[in-house]
Amino acid sequence: MLPTPQPPPAIRRPRNPSAPPPPSSSSPSDGAEDPQPDIPISWPPDGQLSSEWVHRLIATFDWSSRNVAPSQFYSVLPVPVFDALVLAASKLLHKEPNCVSIGGLSPDSTVVVVGDVHGQLHDVLLLFREAGFPSENRYFVFNGDYVDRGAWGLETFLVLLAWKVFMPHRVFLLRGNHESKYCTSVYGFEKEVLAKYGDKGKHAYRKCLGCFEGLPLASIIAGHVYTAHGGLFRGNPAIPTLPKRSKPLGSLDELAKARRSVLDPPWEGQNLIPGDVLWSDPTMKPGLSPNKERGIGLLWGPDCTESFLKRFQLKLIIRSHEGPDAREKRPGLGNMDEGYTIDHVTESGKLITLFSAPDYPQFQATEERYKNKGAYIVLRPPNFDEPEFHSFDAVTPRPQVNPYYDFEDVIDSDEDLDLASMANND
Repeated sequence: MLPTPQPPPAIRRPRNPSAPPPPSSSSPSDGAEDPQPDIPISWPPDGQLSSEWVHRLIATFDWSSRNVAPSQFYSVLPVPVFDALVLAASKLLHKEPNCVSIGGLSPDSTVVVVGDVHGQLHDVLLLFREAGFPSENRYFVFNGDYVDRGAWGLETFLVLLAWKVFMPHRVFLLRGNHESKYCTSVYGFEKEVLAKYGDKGKHAYRKCLGCFEGLPLASIIAGHVYTAHGGLFRGNPAIPTLPKRSKPLGSLDELAKARRSVLDPPWEGQNLIPGDVLWSDPTMKPGLSPNKERGIGLLWGPDCTESFLKRFQLKLIIRSHEGPDAREKRPGLGNMDEGYTIDHVTESGKLITLFSAPDYPQFQATEERYKNKGAYIVLRPPNFDEPEFHSFDAVTPRPQVNPYYDFEDVIDSDEDLDLASMANND
């Protein structure tokens, strides 16, 4: 077995002076002295979002998370405004290809890549303040898993949708495995939406599911970097299980033709690419094999990483999908203490796992918390293929809130899934 590659230390660059000052990561306001924003939030009369509107949404959600009971959330963002935002975002997302190409980058552009955030709103806002908000020269690519486990998945998702609507060619939202009907019914997001919108909760949840179906699966940045939530995928024609002689990796053309508009990506049949892209994991064992622990997707080795990079003339694969709890069970791969790991180093480039939810999960049944850091990656010119790692600590203390799922009994790391239930949900 190859030795586990050791990640380089994360670095800190001076904060962009144009960005708002970051909140303290150790002692945010408890809300007692926060001025109340003007609520409810209204939709712009012309239907055009502005930077001021998005920042007001952010400030209002931050305030309401500390001062408004979840059952009163509808008084902060009324259903008609929710509908307008989700509809505007859905129209954009459904028009995007399965694999979005992020090109035409200028010499003063940067691209920020973000991993799982899982409803940890305050940590997402801290990340924005550290990395800088989206702008004409600052692109963002999010690798999915915006919801579930954390208590503010709805606010987190809506903030990211607002950025997408305001800057559709600078903010790219990819799908994670938790943007599905099955996962959100198990890990809290469905109950969260029902709690926050009451008798309109089912309506709001259905709108979110429809938006999830439109999220692209992957991105190619500057022709050199492939990003996706889980990672690599098998070729077509797809078969339910892999034979002893592993089926070859799929191509970007096959990825482009996959049918992503499914509530729950299938684990069997002819449309396996979405499930592979969202659920697969790397391993140090060569070849492709079934991902038996998760019950869906693949495991792929360093040889597959090299083959994919070389075939498509790439330098980096940046994927997410594995937090500290998952990596605890993955021998041969690094832990997620710093929010990222370099899993494969090959002749053509590297495979990186990026996780952006610090102190994850928000609700932990173990006696000792993982206390992991979150991380994001900055890609800079000229080639945008040298990852610059930035680790950060969680905002503490978090506002007091009850979980929306039974975190003491629910399955960790999305393993041993009820596949029959997933099939019935589609």
